[in-house]
Amino acid sequence: MGGTRYDIGARLSRAEAAGYGKKSASEIFTQNAKRMAHESMNPKGITFREARDSAVHPNSVPIILGLDVTGSMGHIPHELIKEGLPKLMGGIIQGGVPDPALLFLGIGDHECDNYPLQVGQFESGDQELDMWLTRTYIESGGGGNAGESYLLAWYFAAFHTKTDAFEKRNQKGLLFTVGDEPNLEVLPASAISEIMGAGQQTYTAKELLAEAKKYYDVYHISVLHSDQAVRSDVAWKELLGQNCLSIEDHREIPNVIKGIICDKFKNGSAGSVNLGGLDNIDML
Repeated sequence: MGGTRYDIGARLSRAEAAGYGKKSASEIFTQNAKRMAHESMNPKGITFREARDSAVHPNSVPIILGLDVTGSMGHIPHELIKEGLPKLMGGIIQGGVPDPALLFLGIGDHECDNYPLQVGQFESGDQELDMWLTRTYIESGGGGNAGESYLLAWYFAAFHTKTDAFEKRNQKGLLFTVGDEPNLEVLPASAISEIMGAGQQTYTAKELLAEAKKYYDVYHISVLHSDQAVRSDVAWKELLGQNCLSIEDHREIPNVIKGIICDKFKNGSAGSVNLGGLDNIDML
């Protein structure tokens, strides 16, 4: 990872040739027809995903984006591949952060789904990021257990990532989960073992949040498109405070993330989150 740049012009041309703006989700996300996660995104056996500096990106900024791929949220990866991802990456770079390294996670429900966690790689280039996003299996699962496994993003970030930002510069990355459900409260050792191939300890969500916060500034974006989402937003705000960001239009996800990242790294600290002025992001 880290050896290529995000080229907006090349990405727009490639996206037009690939038909991202016209094709259905099932045509773009080909794992959906296979009803299984791509083998490269299966977390079992993964030791670490690494965000390292390079000659092209000497000050890498690790960003994890955990996308809820259960039934009510499965349309968001489709929106990202159509226009949200170049808006996000272009906005970050144009906003003064030239070295973003983005890792996609697919988040499901470890109590109900076959693939509750899917894992890409930290990447900076447009072609590589499109590849990992479109490899994601939108399982469209979840269950009636009043929650999804957003805590898996915290688990993976805490125990299975390494970054030069933290190791060289004592600089935390940024971790975003996006969803419309409450967080499941416990991650059993048995679930970790099944997902990762090894695991001997059970964690609560609060324990995993504390571990993730050692290395990342942790945010959750609540998409308020249902009464259930509005109710779950209350619990998220109690857990994360101002780091729970509530939106009604999922198309604002790139704007919100871009604003937080640029605010943090332009000012040299996380500071307060200002969501004003994020409605319009010019493309590079």
